[in-house]
Order: sequence, then C-alpha cells, then structure tokens
Amino acid sequence: MIQYRTLSAAEILPELFQHFIRHQVVTKCWRFEDNKWIVKDAPFIDDWNEEDYKTLISCLKNTIRTGGFVYAAFFENRLKGFVSVEPDIFGGTHRYMDLSNIHVSEDMRGQGIGKMLFQAAKDWAGKRGAGKLYISAHSAVESQAFYRKRGCVEAQLYHQKHVEAEPFDCQLECSL
Repeated sequence: MIQYRTLSAAEILPELFQHFIRHQVVTKCWRFEDNKWIVKDAPFIDDWNEEDYKTLISCLKNTIRTGGFVYAAFFENRLKGFVSVEPDIFGGTHRYMDLSNIHVSEDMRGQGIGKMLFQAAKDWAGKRGAGKLYISAHSAVESQAFYRKRGCVEAQLYHQKHVEAEPFDCQLECSL
C-alpha cells in the first residue's frame, strides 16, 4: 500500500533517495518550431548523478524553509515519488504558484502515484490563494501526456527564469 505525507526539511537527506530511480529513457520530445508544437526524435536517457541529488536536496529543503510544500509517496517505507510547490504567487492576474518538482520512481510509474501527487500540489496551492500551477515541464512525449491528462495547457505567461534554465521544457499551467 502506498502512503503519502508531507516531508520535513530534516528528512530530506541523501539516504531518502537510495531506493528512488529517476531513470527515464526518452525517444521523442515536443519542440516548438516554425510557430507550432511538433514531436521530434530526441533520444537520450535522463538520470540523476550524485551532484544532481545534492542540488535537489538543497532545493527541496529551501522550498520547505521558505514556506513551500514537499509531499511524498512511500511504498514499504521507501520514497517512490515526490512533488514540490514554491510558496510565492507570481504572474499578476494569473496567480501562479510554481510546481518545482514532480517525480515518480521508475519502478512505480503507471500506478497513479503521479496523479495523487499532482492533486495534492493543486489542493495545497489552491488553499493558499493561487489560481494556477505553473509547470516548466520535461518535453518528453510521456511527460507531456501525463500533464495533458491533468488538464495542463500551454502557459499564457512564460516565466523567463524557467525558459532560460531549461529551454527545451514546455511551459504549462493548470487551473486550480
């Protein structure tokens, strides 16, 4: 049985991720070319190294320290998914809150964990006055399908920091 709960900053240590498998084989991605979105072959393997985990841990702790939300899924007391939402509202009348992470371990994908994590993020942001989640989302076809099933559409206002950091990401929003 999968258990869900909010994480504290003290829990976010390298050991938390020892059974988490980020691995994702990507073959096709969405790309914006000639004023339209198209699917292109863009094969690569997405995985995290030790430095990536150090950065992730620092970011998640900061999210909690600044009043944001980090929520996780556990199976047999092992982390198998997590989501984070930053606390600040931005984008004027759009009232965005930034969904900064959502990941499910490769061995547990397709079991509804991502759906539950995404809904928890929406609920948390909505209770704090956001109108929409903003997502700088991986452009892999599978990742985009996940977001589209949740009602995400192309963002009406792009967050330049995200565009510059990840130029191949798709900038999305989801109404709450």
